[in-house]
Amino acid sequence: MTRTAPQQATTGWIPLAVLATAQFLVVLSTSIVNVALPQIRAGLDLSDTGQAWTVNAYVLVFGALLLPGGRAGDVYGLRHVFLLGIGLFALSSVGAALAPTAIVLIACRAVQGIGAALLAPTALALVLTLYPDSKRRGTALGVWGAVSGAGGAAGVLLSGLLTSLYGWRAVFVVMVPLALAVLVATRLLVGASRPRGKSLDAPGAVTVTAGLVALTYGLSGLWPLAVIGLALLGLFVVFQRRAADPLLPARMSVVAVPGVLMALLGAVWLGLFYFLPLYQQRTLGYSPLEAGLTQLPLALMITLSSWVTGKVLGRHVLPVGLLVLAAGLAWLSRTPADGTFLVDLLGPTLLIGIGLGVAFVRLTAMSSTGVPAADNGLAGGLVNASRQIGGAIGLSFLTQLPSFGAAFLACAALTLLISALSTRKA
Repeated sequence: MTRTAPQQATTGWIPLAVLATAQFLVVLSTSIVNVALPQIRAGLDLSDTGQAWTVNAYVLVFGALLLPGGRAGDVYGLRHVFLLGIGLFALSSVGAALAPTAIVLIACRAVQGIGAALLAPTALALVLTLYPDSKRRGTALGVWGAVSGAGGAAGVLLSGLLTSLYGWRAVFVVMVPLALAVLVATRLLVGASRPRGKSLDAPGAVTVTAGLVALTYGLSGLWPLAVIGLALLGLFVVFQRRAADPLLPARMSVVAVPGVLMALLGAVWLGLFYFLPLYQQRTLGYSPLEAGLTQLPLALMITLSSWVTGKVLGRHVLPVGLLVLAAGLAWLSRTPADGTFLVDLLGPTLLIGIGLGVAFVRLTAMSSTGVPAADNGLAGGLVNASRQIGGAIGLSFLTQLPSFGAAFLACAALTLLISALSTRKA
């Protein structure tokens, strides 16, 4: 059996900058479309269903394919799969920018999700491989958390600017040169690794992908589909016990608890970035551009907090960060109808930014602890899939709550649950 050749560690930070840019694109493409939806609807005569699928086609495909995408990197070579993913991402972004009809746009968004599912876990796996010692890995994960946090807020801000100046197609055009630059830089700066020589677990990949899509979409109200999703995931478990080289081997149980914690954090993360712009625009009367600009302090604090957390050691950092996050969310849950930025938004969002940066970096580090180097791609897939699927499932429940304030308060309660579970894990 041929094993993966170990990727050489690097002494420079330029490869990290390239891979972090890829992660920034993945997060950006999730949020940048939301503000442009009214213009897309008018331009392509989208129905309500078409408008929803412009978002869901990307989110569902991305989330469901993260595990197979990460494992494909371990099997076929991390850099090879990453380059395939960033290439698909660039091509589908061009297609979305030029889409003449709603069907073409939705299809391109689905392909964009496939590309993201290949590049996101392999990018993180390459970071874990290139920076193996604890100090440099901590710094690298700090950068990773910083760009992940900044990408969400940057999507809202860029979307407002681009759609106002150039129209909705610009939100897809802007991602193309960045993706192509990442592709070229990766080929030049990141070394290749030999494939392991084993084939991908096809039955496991099919059942987990179909199960996650059905479950996530079914939780939006189509409950029979959710039941089918659970059945398919049960079948996935059966296949994993019988497979000679399973997609999710038993040795990955070391990251089970961090995966659950990351899923809960995903619900908090997505809930915040879903409800905060709605509160700003529907209750406070902000324009999309104003909503984006007033989220800049949040994005900057996530960036700074992530960077600092990557350099700080100590078991107390995560629980303290989670308590700060919970306090910020509880403060934000007041949601006064006559609220102002300086009095009612700035303080809580700064606390939230601190807590999110700490939580994301620390939980990402926990999710890679004890994982063999040959499984780094799968570990990257698990980290991303946990946050994505946890966010989608959590949001389906948060949207059933009666008010924005109730949603923020529920996010605070979830954060306290993460803190309690992480303390037991530690």
